[in-house]
Amino acid sequence: MPDRENGLQRATFAAGCFWGVEEAFLEAKGVRSTSVGYTGGRLPNPTYEDVCFRDTGHAEAVEVCFDPSEVSFEELLALFWEIHDPTTLNRQGPDLGAQYRSGIFYHSAEQEAAARRSLEALEHAGIWRRPIVTEITPAAAFYPAEAYHQQYLRKMGIASCHI
Repeated sequence: MPDRENGLQRATFAAGCFWGVEEAFLEAKGVRSTSVGYTGGRLPNPTYEDVCFRDTGHAEAVEVCFDPSEVSFEELLALFWEIHDPTTLNRQGPDLGAQYRSGIFYHSAEQEAAARRSLEALEHAGIWRRPIVTEITPAAAFYPAEAYHQQYLRKMGIASCHI
């Protein structure tokens, strides 16, 4: 995914169904590539069926490869907060289950600090009436989803999967 020789970095976010999350990040300036997949769980090499119908502990997530000279991690965080409701536990819109939880999976101490600062700033801003339930945890193994899930909305000619 990231090519450190070219100065690219990686960020991993979970914000509900990965199709719409991926599309939002694909549109962001400085994002070089994305991959939808599963992270934060116990089962190695899970499938979509495992994540949806078994208790694997994985979240549907998007791994983002970005150029920090064009877009900062903080800007990606701002987009993350914009595209979902971080106050709904294990749910986004009609999608219900732990795989749809809100999460930031950090890849460095700098990303962790930035994620925690952004969450605190959002809480202090009072935008949400309910508490923010987004988890901020170290990045774990990321398992890319099946090929048909990658850039699914673009393949299907759909602009958004949000209701």
